[in-house]
Amino acid sequence: MGSTTDKIKGAANEVIGKAKQGIGEATGSEKLQSEGAMQEMKGKGQKALGDAKEAAKDAADKAADAVNKKL
Repeated sequence: MGSTTDKIKGAANEVIGKAKQGIGEATGSEKLQSEGAMQEMKGKGQKALGDAKEAAKDAADKAADAVNKKL
């Protein structure tokens, strides 16, 4: 997956996770609350992975540009 895809999926998982937590609190479902918390954390991880991929690509592009300028 690309960095943008990871970020989008991460954001979606965060939103869904927060919603599950809210519904779980409203209904008294500890299971739904914990599922929501886990999904939210998964989303944060996906977003972080997307950020890391983007940073690595940017660094590689800068390095390639520097090499090409020296040639």
